Amino acid sequence: MKDFKDKVAFITGGGSGAGFGQAQIFSEAGCKVVIADVRQDNLDRAMEHFKRENADVHPIRLDVTDRAAYIAAADETERVYGTPPQILIQTAGVNAFGPAEASTYEDYDWIVGVNLGGVINGMVTFVPRMIRAGLGGHIVAVASLGGLGPCSTTAPYSCAKAAVINLMETYYEALKPYGIGVTCFCPGNMNTNIHEASLTRPENLRNSGYYESPEALEGYRKHNARGMDIRDVGRAILESIRQGIVISIPYENREDILRGEMRRMIDYCTPEGMARLKEQKPPTEDNEELRSLMEAAQLGWSKAKGDIDWVETDRRYTK
Repeated sequence: MKDFKDKVAFITGGGSGAGFGQAQIFSEAGCKVVIADVRQDNLDRAMEHFKRENADVHPIRLDVTDRAAYIAAADETERVYGTPPQILIQTAGVNAFGPAEASTYEDYDWIVGVNLGGVINGMVTFVPRMIRAGLGGHIVAVASLGGLGPCSTTAPYSCAKAAVINLMETYYEALKPYGIGVTCFCPGNMNTNIHEASLTRPENLRNSGYYESPEALEGYRKHNARGMDIRDVGRAILESIRQGIVISIPYENREDILRGEMRRMIDYCTPEGMARLKEQKPPTEDNEELRSLMEAAQLGWSKAKGDIDWVETDRRYTK
């Protein structure tokens, strides 16, 4: 896709953070934009911006885990703009941090439910409509560098993002005959409000093994503030669509990143490889991003709750 003028774009998580940045960029490129978000306050703030810009943007409140609501949102999009979207960008996501061994059923149900289930719901809802419309298009799912490799404090998140990467590559192959392109966007840290994700966690999924406090989340917010600007995220995604890239990693060293992940997987396959992995030393690079994570950890971020006695003491927050 090269021309974005008058294309209908549907963006989940579009009321704030990376989704809001994408909505700005695609609106400025000439798209008619639907922003879908679980939080009405985010939608209201976003619409204040778009009204000032006289942009053709339509808000829909949507919990991406609610399939009936997703279908209703798709119907509303067609009523407003006359067609299903030609561009679907699935950005809505949540996260919580803590040792994998402290994870609860509810941690998995919530995080995997939004990050993977929400994308599945978007694909099942919109792909048939896009095919029937016969207008071609492009579908983007925001995954993460965290989906390319393991992280002992983001097990539900990383496994969901890994599945999204596989899912989008699968749809890339499946949708070629219909003129619908597919991109999986895999960023690292972004300057978003994902630190507020727990505000939208359903009551029935509140039981968590992870320590959380306003101080710990503020430490994580400061880390996020050092991440990729949300408008730069939008620009990177738009350019990936233009170029038809399937796996979009918005960094110059993208190939080195992937080679490193593949080397690890190859090493897992043999005794010699396992020996090489054991000999590797953990990174000791002193940089601002690593320091911000360490500062957040001192406040309890990424730790288990103190009463989870099967987790090693240094992985629990007991102060």
